[in-house]
Amino acid sequence: MYINHLSLENKKVLLRVDFNVPLDKDFNILDDTRIQAALPTIQYIIEQGGSILLMSHLGRPQKKKKADGSIDKQKFTLLHTVNHLSSLLNNVPVLFVDDTVGEKVEKMASALSKGEILVLENTRFYTEEKNGDEGFAQQLANLADIYINDAFGTAHRAHASTCTVAQFFDVAHKGFGFLIQQELEAAHNLTHEPKRPFTAIVGGAKVSDKILLLEKMLDNVDNILIGGGMAYTLIKAQGGEIGDSLLEADRIETAQAFLAKAKEKKVQILLPKDSVVADKFDNNATTKTIASNTIEKGWSGLDIGPVAAKEFSAVIENSKTLVWNGPMGVFEMSSFAQGTLQIANAVAKATQNGAYSLVGGGDSVSAINQAGKADEVSFVSTGGGAMLKLLEGSKLPGIEAIKMEDFTA
Repeated sequence: MYINHLSLENKKVLLRVDFNVPLDKDFNILDDTRIQAALPTIQYIIEQGGSILLMSHLGRPQKKKKADGSIDKQKFTLLHTVNHLSSLLNNVPVLFVDDTVGEKVEKMASALSKGEILVLENTRFYTEEKNGDEGFAQQLANLADIYINDAFGTAHRAHASTCTVAQFFDVAHKGFGFLIQQELEAAHNLTHEPKRPFTAIVGGAKVSDKILLLEKMLDNVDNILIGGGMAYTLIKAQGGEIGDSLLEADRIETAQAFLAKAKEKKVQILLPKDSVVADKFDNNATTKTIASNTIEKGWSGLDIGPVAAKEFSAVIENSKTLVWNGPMGVFEMSSFAQGTLQIANAVAKATQNGAYSLVGGGDSVSAINQAGKADEVSFVSTGGGAMLKLLEGSKLPGIEAIKMEDFTA
């Protein structure tokens, strides 16, 4: 059930969002895309006469503990997001409590008035969050009348605040926010009778990270364009020389099987014909452009070359449905970002020509933003991992926790 089907008047709403935003060394927000994405749901709850208990995680505090084994609360506190959220809501006051559950939280929650927002502390300060602990989830549930999940970026995690908590609310008192609704509709556009040609652009470091997605896509797409470090394992599998480029030697047979299956299913696989190679992993390294299957020892492919970018762009611009996940090179270094930016421009151009385009995954989203083309594609997904799982055909715990109840109601 979606939020606009629920009665929110005078209700306390436990809202799970994804405010896992990047911060600089002074804890300033570098990219507020995820906060912006949650605004429609937050504003709707307030407009409908509800109050909000807002919860999220930020970073991985349990894995980044201080030398004495304690959590670095200064680094990972959600307090860093409070003033920014307030400013995005036209300076509506946003309250904060420095805990997630417990007596202090319960007291502030019970005092919450219509239209007020209370941000709870980072859910991952508690190990119970990641473990999906029922007791922890029950404490969260007791704070509110209604549970809304709008954190698509963590919907593939069976955590307490994204999954377990839903079991403590009946069908009439839980649902999805507008962001998750948009994400599910976008995924549906790709998996149910997409317009053709349908092209997938897949990048990133490792074949092992994306092989399930690639194999699943063979049943749906017409073309798969592969860039990034993962391309070199596939080029090696074809007998190419890749020098010191990234290689998963234990995935050669997997890559060969994938290429054979693609040929059998008549899906065109395009690997970069040329690459920008470097003599070291450094933005100021010596570079040259060379055929991707003739790279000498001492050199590594760090971006697709101009021939590949032109060939990829031509296929993209001829497509009617596009999904893009992963950069074409070491995008964070300006010397090796050109191929990714060219792909961003091609996806935007295809969209202007009538294609449906979905961009998902952190680096792909950064690329489309850096190219100034985010408003020129059909949909930018906030959850790279979650969207990948959906496209692989996997069920997401954070979605099923609410959906399954609805189907049986």
